[in-house]
Amino acid sequence: MENKLSHLNEAGEVNMVDVGHKAITTRKAIAQSAVLLPQAVLNCFQNDDIITKKGSVFQCATIAGIMAAKKTAELIPLCHYLNLSKCDIKIKLINNEVFIDCTCITNAQTGVEMEALTGASIAALTIYDMCKALSHNIVIKETKLLEKTGGKSDFKINKD
Repeated sequence: MENKLSHLNEAGEVNMVDVGHKAITTRKAIAQSAVLLPQAVLNCFQNDDIITKKGSVFQCATIAGIMAAKKTAELIPLCHYLNLSKCDIKIKLINNEVFIDCTCITNAQTGVEMEALTGASIAALTIYDMCKALSHNIVIKETKLLEKTGGKSDFKINKD
């Protein structure tokens, strides 16, 4: 079977994929964003979080990530609207890096990778926004899919 871009039709024009024929299955995806924090931001951590005038950085990022995952189809043009049954954001600080894991679950005809990636990305951007008064040397290093299950094929990132 030849690999091809799913959002292009035979004429090479952009279109939304028809998932009407696909079975409804439980689909799950986990994505991760990593944020590198400079010492100026790290100095403000107390009890595994930073409390700013805007509130708890990690709690705000968690809410932003969940809200973003729920609105993915409004942000990414060819995504299908999905009714998420679960969206969970876990944020942890290891040394000078924040890792944001976003898990999304749905029962649908298409996967939730984009929702998980969007949730993790927006949580990372929220951390930047809430900490930029301390330093602009914050780096959002990467956002990646860690795992997906429930569709035509499963995926799990190699830990090598």
